[in-house]
Amino acid sequence: MDALLKDSFIERWNASFTGAELPIVFWYTDDPSSGEPVSPSANNHCLICTLAAVRKGKSLRFDNDSVLCGGGKRMLGFVSTFHPNFEYFLSCGIEGKMEGERYKKSPELVRESLKRSSSFSAPAKYIVFKRWDFLEKPDDPAVVIFFATADVLSGLFTLANFDQVEPDGVYAPFSSGCGSIVQYPMIEGGSERPRAVLGMFDVSARPCVPSDLLTFAAPIKKFAVMVGNMDESFLGTPSWEKVLKRISREDWIKGHML
Repeated sequence: MDALLKDSFIERWNASFTGAELPIVFWYTDDPSSGEPVSPSANNHCLICTLAAVRKGKSLRFDNDSVLCGGGKRMLGFVSTFHPNFEYFLSCGIEGKMEGERYKKSPELVRESLKRSSSFSAPAKYIVFKRWDFLEKPDDPAVVIFFATADVLSGLFTLANFDQVEPDGVYAPFSSGCGSIVQYPMIEGGSERPRAVLGMFDVSARPCVPSDLLTFAAPIKKFAVMVGNMDESFLGTPSWEKVLKRISREDWIKGHML
């Protein structure tokens, strides 16, 4: 981990997003000593729910066995297939056999969507999640993930588009919660013009996060550029100062007590 990037971001974040939650990161590794291993249990069926501990400062290491959700295994790149009848699970279900999520109109639509979707394979045995301020020199973050309120998202979104000609420096693909923070940002990280990914619209994963939070996930290459642009961006303007007053922890708490 680049110590200069780590420290410079924290300094700028505390100044420009005072009181807002620090991001978490992840990377893939074959080192079994990185992070605390997550054992398979009924308590961590959804990856998003388990990540609440990482947001509080715990470093966790997952492998294929510790991710119980079949969709989660695929979105983290541990498997390449969906479970049988997934097209029915995501849509109308099968009468008497399976209840459908009804996130898509029909099984046919799901099949066509899957044909057009991208995927990736995990480059190593483990995926490690850690909060930004706990990063150490050997760590090699691939993606930076913010769990953020609307005001914080507005700043991240604008910063991500600050040096872009195109209007889509951030995009929001239809995805599971874990897909929006792992699969899609990983795929973007390999592109010539990596974009950030807005996510956590997954209705099934929403109960795992506070009602006012979404996610913003940026490949590390994109994130480093964003940090480099902070000083000359809108973050030093009176317009942002008005928003910052609402982001600060005291004002955030007051606003949520109304």
